[in-house]
Order: sequence, then C-alpha cells, then structure tokens
Amino acid sequence: MPLRENTPVGVLGAGAMGTGIAQVAASAGHRVVLVDSFAPSLEKARQGIEKALARDVEKGRIGSDAARDVQLRIRFAASTGEDLSAFRDCGLVIEAIVEELEAKQRAFRAIEAAVSDTCVLATNTSSLSVGALGAVCKHPERVIGLHFFNPATVLPLVEVIGAITSDPAIVDRARKLVDTWGKVTVRAADTPGFIVNRVARPFYGEALRVYDEGIADIPTIDWAMKELGGFKMGPFELMDLIGNDVNYAVTRSVFEALYYDPRYKPSLTQRRMVEANRLGRKTSLGYYDYRNGAEKAAPKTDRALGAQILDRIVAMLINEAADAVLLRIASAEDIDLAMTKGVNYPKGLLAWADEIGITTVYERLVALQEEYGEDRYRPSALLKRMARDGKRFYS
Repeated sequence: MPLRENTPVGVLGAGAMGTGIAQVAASAGHRVVLVDSFAPSLEKARQGIEKALARDVEKGRIGSDAARDVQLRIRFAASTGEDLSAFRDCGLVIEAIVEELEAKQRAFRAIEAAVSDTCVLATNTSSLSVGALGAVCKHPERVIGLHFFNPATVLPLVEVIGAITSDPAIVDRARKLVDTWGKVTVRAADTPGFIVNRVARPFYGEALRVYDEGIADIPTIDWAMKELGGFKMGPFELMDLIGNDVNYAVTRSVFEALYYDPRYKPSLTQRRMVEANRLGRKTSLGYYDYRNGAEKAAPKTDRALGAQILDRIVAMLINEAADAVLLRIASAEDIDLAMTKGVNYPKGLLAWADEIGITTVYERLVALQEEYGEDRYRPSALLKRMARDGKRFYS
C-alpha cells in the first residue's frame, strides 16, 4: 500500500506524544484512529485536541470549519487486551506508548496481527532499537522509526530511522509522507539516541560537570549559555522543564547502550536530584525553586567566566556532532538541521565549528583531556583529521 495523503493513520498511545501525532496527521488530511487501553486517557486526548484547535482558531492560525474537520477525522478507540483491530484499515500505524522495550515489542506483535501485510509500522521511540522492535515481527522490513519531538504539533523535527532490517524504499516513502505534514525530516541511523538525544548529551552533562567542580553556580551557567551562547534556555532550566527523572533516564539509557563510554556518564548530581524527587517544574522543585513566592538566585555576570563555560560546553557538543558524522549516524547537514529544529540550538553545531575554527575546537578538547586525563574529553578522530588538513565542514 503506497503512503499517500489519504492513507488512514493509526496511533497507539493517547499520551502527550500520541495525541500530538494524531492531531498532526489529522491536520494534514488523514483519517486517524487513536487507540489506548485506558479510556480516561482517550477522553483527555479528545479534550486536549479540542482545546488546542480552539486556541489555533482564536489566534487565527486555522478557520473554525477546518478545526471542526480535523476533529471529525480523528476516531478514539479503546483497546481490550492485545486486540488492536481498530487499526485494520490503516496504511501506517505509529506506536507512541511507554519507553520500555518489552512493552513496545508486545505492542508491535499485536499491531502486526491486526493490520494488512502492506501496512507500515513505525515507532516514536526516542532511544530504543528500531531493529529490536522489527525483530519480533513477521515482516521486519516494514518497521521503521518516526521520532517526533514534544509537543509534536509545535516542534517541526521528525527523525526518520531505518534499522538494518528496514526496507530503504519504505523508509523513503514514510519520510516523503511526513514531509507533506509540514515537518522537517532528517535521516538517522538506528543507534542509541539517534541524532538529537545523543548529540545533546554534553549540553547537560558538561554543564553538570562545571557545576559539580564548583567552577560556577547553576544560574551563572544558564546565564552564560543564554546570554553569550544564544541558547533559548540554559541546561538546568531545560532539565527542569523536561523533568530530571526523564533526563536522567535518557542519559543512563544512552550510557548503557553505548557500552559505558565515559563521554555519556551520568552525573551523581542527576541521580541525587531524582532520589530526592526534585524533578523540576512538575514537582515545583528542581535545580530551581518554582513554589509560589520563591526567588530565583541571580547569576554572576562575569563575561570572562561565562565565555569559559560556553567554550567548554560548545566544544563538547561539537565533538559529539563530529563523531556522529564520523560514525555515519547522519550527514553533517541533517545533524545541524536536527539540532536547530529539534532542540532550538542557536546554530548548527558543525557550522559553529567552522565559525570558531576546527583547530581551535580541537585544541580546546586536547587541553581538557590533558588536564583531566579522562577519555570523556577525547577529541573525535574526524576533528583531529580536519584540524591537521585544514578542512571545514562546509565550503
């Protein structure tokens, strides 16, 4: 079954991600069936979509008739056990349930049992192996990754992942379809964290290291990254927004999946925050205090210190992006696109490397590795070669 604008789309999981994906697909003209085993989640999803569309109408982003049509294109269906027959007519089903491998594998077996042999099966996983999900299916060639970012209705990026078992033609067709939804798509290899969740690790990890060493306090680190670096949010503000439990879980997942590479080692501070239930905005306490009447500490606006912090974190981010190119996780262009569209970085990291100078970035990493003697700071072999040969990522 070719993927077209009128292809019926199924979404499994009526949480924030599944609900957002359903709204995106329906807004693009598809008939959508949103399935969940928990009826209250479906009702919450229905109300959430109604409110979101009403807000869009109020702001003039969509007409009232168009908003009503979007709502009419979405059917909400409760599943019982592993019966997912509501997906029987779908040409594409996107799984968006809990981020647990065994749960997702059970879901894929059930989805495959319910759909035709030509239906494309996609996972919205942010870090799990797409190949491991395809492995439990009779037709693993049709299992791919479509990783949307939260909120799916707002953030434009979708990482399109083909596993070693995926049919490249199916991956290409799915990417073209998602392009018609007004999304920005990038191709990523089936590796832990894909592009964004892997390349972004130093934004949090190195900021935590700077804090753990007492080089600067939390408000100062956030100030440096925003004021001097142009990031919309500082790393600690962003961790509090994401949820420190979620951020720690992703950090651990990538660290373990990459065979405990020191580059991705979690911070003890992260663990302590989770143990203390200081999870950020959702518990009103995190790296900052969000309780009524709480005052936010002022940063030390020392520009020399701020530049030191920024240079260190950006060098580590660039190093990670360079390694992603070296290991063929994605192209330089797709990596830069992913980081600007997926997490709103002020610049593509590899374009930033060209601006700073590859040799300068490489020398900063060499200095850090010499100072600490840790493999965490090893420069990417690609940066080393480029510095030696005087090359740039972009001509």
